[in-house]
Amino acid sequence: MANNTHFDYIIIGNGLAGLQLALKLASDTFFDNKNIALIDASPKNSNDKTWSFWESGKSQWDTITHKTWSKASVITNKKHINLELNPYTYKTVRAIDFYNYAKQMLSVKETFNFIIEKVETVTEVDNVSVKTNTNTYSASHVFDSRIPDAFSLLSKKHISIIQHFKGWVIETKKNVFKSDSITMMDYRLKDSNQTTFTYVLPFSENTALVEFTYFTSDLVSETTYDSFIKKYISDYLNIVDYKIIETEMGQIPMTNFPFESYNTNSKTKIGTGGGWVKGSTGYSFKHTEKKVSKIIENLKANKNPSARLFKRRFKFYDKVFLKVLKDENQRGEWIFQQFYNKNSIQTMFRFLDEESTVIEEIKIMYSLFSWSFIKAFFKTF
Repeated sequence: MANNTHFDYIIIGNGLAGLQLALKLASDTFFDNKNIALIDASPKNSNDKTWSFWESGKSQWDTITHKTWSKASVITNKKHINLELNPYTYKTVRAIDFYNYAKQMLSVKETFNFIIEKVETVTEVDNVSVKTNTNTYSASHVFDSRIPDAFSLLSKKHISIIQHFKGWVIETKKNVFKSDSITMMDYRLKDSNQTTFTYVLPFSENTALVEFTYFTSDLVSETTYDSFIKKYISDYLNIVDYKIIETEMGQIPMTNFPFESYNTNSKTKIGTGGGWVKGSTGYSFKHTEKKVSKIIENLKANKNPSARLFKRRFKFYDKVFLKVLKDENQRGEWIFQQFYNKNSIQTMFRFLDEESTVIEEIKIMYSLFSWSFIKAFFKTF
C-alpha cells in the first residue's frame, strides 16, 4: 500500500458495487493518474454468495461465469410456464470467483490500494475524512456502500419487504437434473399464505442449488428454510439420495427508501447502500454494472457522480409493486404468473433491466390489471 493517507477516491466496501466500480476505473485510461483506496474489513477470501443475472451476447464476466442456461420455467399451482430465453442466457457467478478476478486485475495497478480495516465514520468538511479502526484517511470523493443508519425495514414512511433465503448445493449419485434449464420460481410449496418460492439452478446433471426464498416483511429461523428445502427435494424433485456440499443464506431489502438522498458533492452511496438493488425483485448484478458506467461517465464529464443514476418511472413501478406485496403478500404467486404467462420473457427481461419501451410497460401493467394494483397505484401516486 502507498504510504500516503490521501487519495483521489476511496471506495468503502469490496462487494459487488465497490469492486465493479474499481474495475471500471482501472480499465479507463482517464483515471490512470488517480490514487484509489479500497477499504473493507474482510479480505474477501470466501464464497459468501452467488449472483445470477441474464444478458444477451458476451460480456466481461464470461471468464468467471460458473454456469449458463438457455431455458427456464416458472411454476405455480395453476400453470407450468416454459421459457425459451434466446437471445438471452441466464448466468451465475460465484462470489469467490468474482473477488479473485477483481483482486487479480487490480493488484497490477500501482494506483490501487487495498486496505483491510473497518470503517467507523465518514465526515465531510473540505475533503472527506474516513476513520477506520486503526487509521484516518481523506479523499476528494468517497464511494460508500454502507447502508445509511436511518434506513429501517420497520419505518412506516417507506415501503419495505425483505427477500430472504437459504440455499443448499446438493450432489446426487444419479443424474437427475436437466442442466440446460433453471426453475426460476416454483410456488407450489408455501409457508402459510405468504409469497414464497423455490429456485433451482442445476450446475450439472447431478449438482444443483436448491433455494427457498421469501418476499415478506418478517424473517424466519434457519431451520425453517432447511425444512422447506428438504421437503422440496423429496416431494417435488423426488430425490432421496444426496449430500449437501455447500450452503448460502442472504437478506436483500426490497424498498423504496430514498438511499440516493444521502449522496452529496463529495460522497456517493453505492450498491445496496445506494439503492442500487431493484426494489421489486432484488436483482442487482446488471443494475450495478449500469450504474457504475453512469458514474464513470459523470466523472469524466466533471459532473456529480450520482447525477441521473435512476429512472423515475421505474422507481414508480417498483413502488406500486412493493405496495401490493406489502399489503397483500399472498398475491405474489398470481403477480409472477401474470408477468410470465401474459408477456414474453424477452419483454420481461427488458422491463426488469429498465430498457423497455413505454408501450411494452403499458402492456405489462395491463397484464396485472386488478383491484389490488388499482388501489396500490392510487395510494402510491
